[in-house]
Amino acid sequence: MYTFDYEIKLCDTADGGKAPRIALNDGNTMPVLGLGTFLGFDEKGQKEVKENEVELPVLWALNSGYRLIDTASAYHNEEQVGRGVQKSKVPREHVFIVTKLGLNEQRHVVEFLQASLSRLNTSYVDLYLIHNPVALKPDDSGYDVVDYLDTWKSMEEAKRLGLAKSIGISNFNASQIERLLANCDVKPSVLQVEVNLNLAQNKLLELAKREGIAVMAYSPFGSLFSRSGAPPPPRRDHPTLVKIATKYGKTTPQIVLRYLVQRGVIPIPKTTHKERVEENIDVFDFELTADEMKELAEFNKNYRVVWPSFWQDHPYYPFEKKDKPDPDLFKNGLNE
Repeated sequence: MYTFDYEIKLCDTADGGKAPRIALNDGNTMPVLGLGTFLGFDEKGQKEVKENEVELPVLWALNSGYRLIDTASAYHNEEQVGRGVQKSKVPREHVFIVTKLGLNEQRHVVEFLQASLSRLNTSYVDLYLIHNPVALKPDDSGYDVVDYLDTWKSMEEAKRLGLAKSIGISNFNASQIERLLANCDVKPSVLQVEVNLNLAQNKLLELAKREGIAVMAYSPFGSLFSRSGAPPPPRRDHPTLVKIATKYGKTTPQIVLRYLVQRGVIPIPKTTHKERVEENIDVFDFELTADEMKELAEFNKNYRVVWPSFWQDHPYYPFEKKDKPDPDLFKNGLNE
């Protein structure tokens, strides 16, 4: 298992939140746990965002001590995120808002960031990420080939303009990160990738630490709530998790989040249930032992929950390829 020197990077904060902050490589700071807002897929494709479905969780989150909210233009919920932030009464300067450049937006970065800012009803975001090195045509009709080095130059411009305080990347692999680092003026501050008990990402974390890049963890629960027998364990009732949770008077999902926090990554669990929103942030009053961390690390099977192999013919596809790519979830849903 690989861990960051986490305590060295923790910062005091006066933002009123429950999560400490971590120092980024550009001098800004970022909370070490946040709320994810992507709703996922159903049988029709990407789920439609219903009225208040994201706004309310954002409001609940900020009122219960979150100070980090993660969204993206592709999630079609930035307006609701903005309304949730405003209704919370938490000062804007205390809320760390993350959004992402869409796959079909990479030729006009500043223009599309300004559109996101308009939907969020804010003059800046705290962190702007390239959502994926894969690019699609503006009308989503097929692949576009845009060198992510060119996209990054425009990301640097967005930072210079003050539209984004920090900039970073999402779903980049190690070789793509190294190529970017060799050709950039401004280093990425943050890398967002899947990290959970099933997918440890040890080599990526080593690279990130070496380069001073913070790591955000999407899909932090992995297959914890899966109803299928296909993904590897654990599920939320696994004896190892239950034993540790009982010791600390916590739930098994809280144990998973605490494990990730102690690894030095920033989990962004998503939920639309108020009690789970409040539960997920309540992980800063206990600490797992070294033996417990080692025991939990043994669940790693390098198994991806998020594996968009339907994009694998793109020259900048960042993941392992499959012999037969899966159907496009954005077009075919879960049952095709």
